[in-house]
Amino acid sequence: MFHKEGFGLIILFFLLVTIDIIMLEVLLDDSSSLKLILQIFSLLIFVFILWFFRNPKRNIKKNPELILSPADGKVISIKEVDELEYFKDKKIQISIFLSPLDIHVNRYPVSGEILYSKYHKGEYLVAWHPKSSVNNERTTVVIKNKKFGEVMYRQIAGTIARRIVNYAKVNYNVEQGDDSGFIKFGSRVDLFLSKDSNLKINIGDKVKGGLTIIS
Repeated sequence: MFHKEGFGLIILFFLLVTIDIIMLEVLLDDSSSLKLILQIFSLLIFVFILWFFRNPKRNIKKNPELILSPADGKVISIKEVDELEYFKDKKIQISIFLSPLDIHVNRYPVSGEILYSKYHKGEYLVAWHPKSSVNNERTTVVIKNKKFGEVMYRQIAGTIARRIVNYAKVNYNVEQGDDSGFIKFGSRVDLFLSKDSNLKINIGDKVKGGLTIIS
C-alpha cells in the first residue's frame, strides 16, 4: 500500500523510467554493458520512490491514557525549551528524526480537537540542527486532549525535504493514530509536552508512529 501523497510521483517516475529503458534499447547496442547499468539504475530509482511512499497497514490501539509517537524515526533530542510560538512557556521537546528510509506518514499523538494549525515559511537547515525547530519551514499543530490538555507537535522540513503536508484543520476533531500528514524525503517531527510528563522513551530510541508510547 502506498500513501496518497506519492501517487503523482509514482506515476511520473514510472513513465520516465519506461521511456528511459525504451530509449536506451533504441540508442545503445545490445552488447553494451552501459545500457544494462543505466537501465538497472533507472529501475532502482523507481524502487526507491515506491519504498519511500510505502504506507503499510498498522494495528493501532487507541488509548486515551497514552501519548503515542507522531512519526517513525529516531529520538535525537529530549530537552526543556521555551516554547514561544503558542504556549509561551517551558515545555519538554522530543525531537524525532526521519531518515529517507523511514516511513514518512505522520500521525496524531492523541485524540481531541485541533485548536491551532499554522504553516511557517523558513530555512532548510539539516533536520538535526538545534535551530531547525524554529528557523526551518514547518507546521505547528495543537490538539486539545481531555487527559493531557494541549499537546503540540511540529513538522519540520530539512535540507532535502521541501514539501510538508498537514491535514490538521482548526475546530476539527481527530483520532489518535490517524494520518495527520506527510513530509517528503526525510525530516523531523517535534513533540511538545508538559514538564511533568512521564516519558517512556530515551535519546537514541527508534520509534514508530501510532505504536510507540511516548508518555
